Amino acid sequence: MSEERGEPVGGVSGSLLYQTEGGETRVQVSLFEGTVWLTQRLIAEVYQKSIRMIDEHIKNIYEERELDPQATIRKFRIVQSEGDRQVECLVDFSTLAVILAVGYRVRSHRGTPFRQWATKHLREYVVKGFVLDDERLKEARDYFDELLKRIRDIRASERRFYQKIADISATSVDYDPKDPMTLEFFRTVQNRMHRTIHGHTPAETISLRADARKPHMGLSTWKQGPKGRIHRTEVGVAKNTL
Repeated sequence: MSEERGEPVGGVSGSLLYQTEGGETRVQVSLFEGTVWLTQRLIAEVYQKSIRMIDEHIKNIYEERELDPQATIRKFRIVQSEGDRQVECLVDFSTLAVILAVGYRVRSHRGTPFRQWATKHLREYVVKGFVLDDERLKEARDYFDELLKRIRDIRASERRFYQKIADISATSVDYDPKDPMTLEFFRTVQNRMHRTIHGHTPAETISLRADARKPHMGLSTWKQGPKGRIHRTEVGVAKNTL
């Protein structure tokens, strides 16, 4: 598998594994600012053409002003091996617009499946705010563990969000955490957050998903998960079913 995955200067990126249907080509694709990025070497591998040909087409694209280099090239930091050393360097990555423009020029049959793959994953990223790399999840245990850790961090940030609201509310001279109006306020905030994210209130989510006939009562996370005991109170927490 070709891996030239980098981190953009001044930003944070993710990555996805692209492979052809027969598995002949496997390329690690960088994801940043709502689009995908590849080096010239990886573009050449996707289209099964020489790097020299790819470089020539990219130069022509810019000379003909088909695309603006300022908007479609970004330097990424990558780490590569030089003998026994790991060396960090800056490499030019091209955005999806360049990748597709090159594909039309080289007339490679590989262009259509890559364009379909990129469109599908970018649409998922825009709609959901994330995209799962299924192949890496299947192959690498470390990647799965990292994903679980990030989910736990997100869940913890939700608790901090509510705590911040509580801290602000506590500055009011008549604030009472047990007052029915206060409880109704937090209930409304929680309902709106859940409905915005997945279309249902917490009560609706529990009603739809918690089911004794399903494995683990329909829960996806709980304190002693994934194999430990589920407590009754955990079934009444909507986010545990998401």
